[in-house]
Amino acid sequence: MSASPPPPPGWKPAATHAAPTSPERPSPLVAGFHFRGRLPHLKREGASYFVTFRLADSLPATEILGLKREREALLADALAHKRPLTWHEQQQLLAWYSDKVDRLLDAKCGACFLKQPEIAELVARALQFHAGQRYNLRAWVVMPNHVHAVVWPHPGRTLSQILHSWKSYTANQANRLLGRAYEPFWQKETYDHWIRDDAEGARLVAYVEDNPVKARLCTRPEDWRWSSVQPRPVAAGIPAARPHAKGPS
Repeated sequence: MSASPPPPPGWKPAATHAAPTSPERPSPLVAGFHFRGRLPHLKREGASYFVTFRLADSLPATEILGLKREREALLADALAHKRPLTWHEQQQLLAWYSDKVDRLLDAKCGACFLKQPEIAELVARALQFHAGQRYNLRAWVVMPNHVHAVVWPHPGRTLSQILHSWKSYTANQANRLLGRAYEPFWQKETYDHWIRDDAEGARLVAYVEDNPVKARLCTRPEDWRWSSVQPRPVAAGIPAARPHAKGPS
């Protein structure tokens, strides 16, 4: 097996010693466990994250229900044998579930609003609007029905704040462009994964930028217009964002 690629420029791995400087316990949005919806979210102060968020109609409800039942059956079996899953096993189960969801996403179910150039450009600009100021955005891709990103929140910023800013702004603007009102645009739940080290970070950056090829949308990562592989602006016929242009709050 070939050696892992060197960490990309600007890469921020999780700090090896992340003990809070304050004697007070940090918010779970910064370090620790919290829940949004059904998925557990583990945060570590100073960490980088791989995140995925998807359109509201991107996954068939029957498929998701089947995956959830399969996951719950595995948990119930472990409890029945009086051997709750270890932390490592829980993470493996979550990774298995996320991989299954990614396969369904790449099947391009739903209306796929993000395949419309104007909507894709809106989301691409929103992702980059506060990059370098509130967070480092190492990799990102806008797929037809979902978005992947690798992001490092700057000190004083939480991943939850960044995700809310991206999703709320783009949902409002996209619904306006689509002539829709009061309809959910994004699925409420967002998947996030704390990146443990540089090797995992480099692997996930490659995963994000290769996703269009994996989904058979193009033959080379650089052929996909809506990703960090491309210099901005990339969409022919769409003007570049002006310095005073509006963006996420």
